[in-house]
Amino acid sequence: MPFDLRRLDVYRKIPKDLTQPTYAGAAVSVISALFISFLLLSEFYYFVKPEVVSELYVDNPGEVERLNVRVNISLTRLQCSYIGLDIQDDMGRHEVGYVDNTVKEPINGGAGCRFQSSFTVNKVPGNFHVSTHAVGMNQPQRIDFAHIIHEITLGTDIQNKSLQAAAFNPLADKDHSGAKADQSHDYYLQIVPTVYKDLYGNEEISYQYTYAYKSYGAHGHGGRSIPAIWFRYEISPITVKYHEKRAPFYTFITTVCAIVGGTFTVAGIIDSFIFTAAEVFRKAELGKLS
Repeated sequence: MPFDLRRLDVYRKIPKDLTQPTYAGAAVSVISALFISFLLLSEFYYFVKPEVVSELYVDNPGEVERLNVRVNISLTRLQCSYIGLDIQDDMGRHEVGYVDNTVKEPINGGAGCRFQSSFTVNKVPGNFHVSTHAVGMNQPQRIDFAHIIHEITLGTDIQNKSLQAAAFNPLADKDHSGAKADQSHDYYLQIVPTVYKDLYGNEEISYQYTYAYKSYGAHGHGGRSIPAIWFRYEISPITVKYHEKRAPFYTFITTVCAIVGGTFTVAGIIDSFIFTAAEVFRKAELGKLS
């Protein structure tokens, strides 16, 4: 007698005329299908979206020894003709009245100024400051550095990645427009180099930072000092690296099987319990429990 391959079938089929559909079974089946669909879509979303993993190490990332800085500030009570940018660092750089990649737009009817600039600084401690130093002796009668900061960012803009955008521009919308005249404003920036590596091996280098702030009275025209907005910075030797990571495809398949199989098993148990309870209740009504 030839061997019948059908003997290996562990999924034996029951003829339809031997099965009994119920409303409870239909309800459990519909709920189970919806539940499985929800879990599968959620699992697929988290599988497609990469996980971002971070690590710390000592390094000076990048081949260049300078980093890009972007400044965007509104000086609400100081005219554009008096405003300039100065850059200093511990390598001896001292540049007064930096003008490259700088835009000044009058605001508040010309009484204020929107100041924007993009420049590079050496990767050593230093400062850059918005001041009236570049105009020399032609200082305004009233020096008022009340301001609103829109952007102070460093390095490549990676705010659209799966990271905390606020860590790369924590000074955004910092409002000192109500500050008193003849006040200097000091921001101390602690800069942390940050590397972001995507799934395809592409790397971008940016810089997160934290800051501390203080203001103090300053006096020009023979006084202690001329008011300014100072950004003093130090660069941490510790680099933060973020890299995208995606789970292997076989883990996704395993999870899908677990969702489908587990839901059908639990749904089958619930349906059997409901069916058995309904049968017991029906027999009790007919007086056939004994």
